[in-house]
Amino acid sequence: MTAPPVPPPAVELRGVEVRYGQIVALRETDLAIARGRVCGLVGMNGAGKTSLLKAVLGLTRPVRGTVLIDGADPALARRAGAIGYVPQAEDVDWDFPLSVRDVVSMGRFTGQGPTRRASAADRAAVDDALERVGLADLAGRQIGALSGGQRKRAFVARGIAQSAHVMLLDEPFAGVDRTSQDELTILLRQLAADGATVLVSTHDLASAPALCDEVALVRGTVLRHGSPAEVMRPELLAEAFGVPLAPVTTPADGAPSARPADVAPNAPEEVHP
Repeated sequence: MTAPPVPPPAVELRGVEVRYGQIVALRETDLAIARGRVCGLVGMNGAGKTSLLKAVLGLTRPVRGTVLIDGADPALARRAGAIGYVPQAEDVDWDFPLSVRDVVSMGRFTGQGPTRRASAADRAAVDDALERVGLADLAGRQIGALSGGQRKRAFVARGIAQSAHVMLLDEPFAGVDRTSQDELTILLRQLAADGATVLVSTHDLASAPALCDEVALVRGTVLRHGSPAEVMRPELLAEAFGVPLAPVTTPADGAPSARPADVAPNAPEEVHP
């Protein structure tokens, strides 16, 4: 009997190099993430985590190497609505007069054509996404009036509404309280259980084992990639951060955990020119 074909990774980078002028943000970067997995990108400011996410999203084109979503060009996947993106807070104009429903409805634009006229199916998908992230009662509120955690969930809802099966989140825990972090962790784990692939950049090392199936340590490239227990060891984190480590509370699952002594758990992500 012939074995069924093995599906390609949901997200794959092969020898990727990203430059901004003369600045090399990523070099010789390899990473493969299967469907239904949550992968955390961990590294210091300027390590290249945002550049990696933007390469996967198709917003930044590598000067070398290949990025694939389900074995195809990420630009095609983005146009098809297969990729959802939750940006850093500073990348969003929170004063813009859009309601929560407006933001989530953007996830349906791909299939609406130039008229952007919502169908009954579009409205049902938006309602379902809002309900799933717990924001149905706040659908009419201006997006900037939400708390930090609620804003993150609104953008996750946008990805759910568009039926994205790859979800990218750039520092989703920055500026949110512990309760919001826990709610977002549960939501992302549910998405992965439903078959979505989730890629998250984070500074919150203590929460990574509860959120992530696997972790990639980033410092200009992917230094290490494996389970949290394999990768989040003090000596490997020291290699990624290049600074002494301070101990933090060990997670309940017993995975070793440590934090760079001079890096705040929710420090802002890098900014590239």
